[in-house]
Amino acid sequence: MTALRNPAGLSVGYEETSGNGEALLRSGLSLRHMRMIAALDDHGRVSAAAQVMNISQPAASRMIAEMEAVLDVKLCERLPRGITLTPYGKALARRARSILLEMREVDREISELKAGKGGSVFLGAVTAPAIELAVPAIREIRRIYPRIEITMQVETSNVLARELIATRHDFIIARIPDDLNPRLFEARVIGVEKACLIVRRGHPLTKGKAVRLEETAAYDWVFQSGGSPLRQAMESNFLNRNIALPDRILNTSSLLLTLVMVAQSDAIAPVSVQVAKFIQNPEGLAGAIDVVQTEFDIEVRPYSLITVKNRVLSPAAKMLHDFILREVG
Repeated sequence: MTALRNPAGLSVGYEETSGNGEALLRSGLSLRHMRMIAALDDHGRVSAAAQVMNISQPAASRMIAEMEAVLDVKLCERLPRGITLTPYGKALARRARSILLEMREVDREISELKAGKGGSVFLGAVTAPAIELAVPAIREIRRIYPRIEITMQVETSNVLARELIATRHDFIIARIPDDLNPRLFEARVIGVEKACLIVRRGHPLTKGKAVRLEETAAYDWVFQSGGSPLRQAMESNFLNRNIALPDRILNTSSLLLTLVMVAQSDAIAPVSVQVAKFIQNPEGLAGAIDVVQTEFDIEVRPYSLITVKNRVLSPAAKMLHDFILREVG
């Protein structure tokens, strides 16, 4: 075994332990080193990184040398104006950001517990499970733990998955978008979304028998964006029956705008059955909206309870997450 000694006097047998996940744990790298490599990545100058760290430039240079000695790689290259991180430096900077983020989350969580707030949860959901699962779960959790602060975003899966990766959500109830690597996530299917068509009360399509799909093509449509599972399911219905797709379309991710357009015109909109029931229910919105009785079904891809792989949930987030899991059984 070759012993490697860094400038701080910390010895590590790196050749023997490298790659088994244990070397860095015993290497003496600290949070200050993590802050330094992240600052170098942000600013591209040792002097600027030193200023962020509130240390002198020579001290910053020593910290860089310590990290390079521990890892036995070069982390940055000197340029005429500043520095650039090597691939090793970029890899360390990326992991350092995750470590620093987790430490900030610990600080936030402890501060909230000390203040008696009971913690906070950030979640996202697509519309159907937001109404059917998230809202009842939030109501019950808040009844038991009234000091928990919960923030929920209702959006498309494409938006929510990226917000989850960016650490703006603890977990989401949605679908993994096709353009993202599913290995980034832990996902458990918890429900299938059924959809229906809604129109204004008194709409011509509500005055007869069950409506055939071709009868709807002449009307205006309100759709979510092109990549949404609900729109894909609706368009598949047209294509599978060799019916031309509607060409009079308003695209919006806003449920409010969808309801306004439907209520004030002859437009048709596909929405989840849960949304339609809530709109029609006297305990919901009791709105002037009717569901079109159709000869065809609209089934959307199942949705899942999704977290980022290997990211630990805070106690408050885990409590809400596990409550939803128990409810779906």
